[in-house]
Amino acid sequence: MYLWIKALHIVFIASWFAGLFYLPRIFVNLAQESNPAVVERLLGMGRRLYRFTTILMVPALVLGLWLWLGYGIKGGWLHAKLALVIVTIGYHHACGSLLKKFERGVNTRSHKWFRYFNEVPVLLLLAIVILVVVKPF
Repeated sequence: MYLWIKALHIVFIASWFAGLFYLPRIFVNLAQESNPAVVERLLGMGRRLYRFTTILMVPALVLGLWLWLGYGIKGGWLHAKLALVIVTIGYHHACGSLLKKFERGVNTRSHKWFRYFNEVPVLLLLAIVILVVVKPF
């Protein structure tokens, strides 16, 4: 059963991160766009993607908790990974907050800022995978 839970956890994590990779790209385009029709289309895409990504986050977290608590996984690497998971959840919610600001027409960030913001989930995923595979401590 452990390997099935682990496999599903990996699939949901990969799916969740795919959304976290793409949503900020929509923000880059929103920050550059002035055509109201295009802005509305991008906002619709962003809403649907955020909703779907949130749905994917839930089983990813539940399955991760099941692995941790159900199978007694422990170690210093796990504490670091859990801290990064909390940061990832915060990033996810920050994306939702930014999306709401775009919906209200309030954006104080440049497209360049969103390009850097877009790199955060890549770094988070890289660090999490290294911690899980290498288990450095």
